[in-house]
Amino acid sequence: MTVKITKCNCQDLQILQEISIETFKETFQDQNSPENMKDYLEKAFNSKQLETELSTITSEFFFVYSNNEVAGYLKVNTNGAQPEEMGDESLEIERIYIKSKFQKHGLGKYLLNKAMEIAMKNNKKKIWLGVWEKNENAIAFYKKIGFVQTGDHSFYMGDEEQTDLIMIKTLI
Repeated sequence: MTVKITKCNCQDLQILQEISIETFKETFQDQNSPENMKDYLEKAFNSKQLETELSTITSEFFFVYSNNEVAGYLKVNTNGAQPEEMGDESLEIERIYIKSKFQKHGLGKYLLNKAMEIAMKNNKKKIWLGVWEKNENAIAFYKKIGFVQTGDHSFYMGDEEQTDLIMIKTLI
C-alpha cells in the first residue's frame, strides 16, 4: 500500500465536498434521523461553506491517498479558527475521516501524525479534538494514542443537540 498526504486548495473543492459527505454519512447516518443528517450535510458541506473554510488562513485540509485513491481527509485549525478557547499553544483537529473501505489500514494514524507535525512546526504544545460521545471506536482509538478527555461541548446535528467529548494530547 502506497500512502501519500497532500494539502488541499480551492481547486480540490469538489473532491473535498464528495469525501466530506461520503465519510460523514458512513460514520453517522445510522445513528441520526434522515432529516437531521440532510440538514447538517447541506449546512456543513455546501460549496460556499467549504470554499470559505479552504480560504481561511488558520485552517488547513489534507487528503490521504492509498494507492493513488483519496481515502480520507484531515482538517486542522489554529488560533481564531478554533471554536473553543484553547489558547495560542493549541491546534484543533476538527475533522479526521477515512472512507470505510480504507479503515483499519493505519491511515488515520498517518493523518494524526500530520496534525502533530504541523503542531510542532508551529510550536504548539497540545492538540485537541471533539468526538461524539457515542463514537466509541474513535474514543478508544484516541485514548490508545494518548488523548485524555478534559471536557465536552454541544454539537448540533440538525435540530438535535448532541455532546462531543473534548480530548487533548500534550505534545513533548
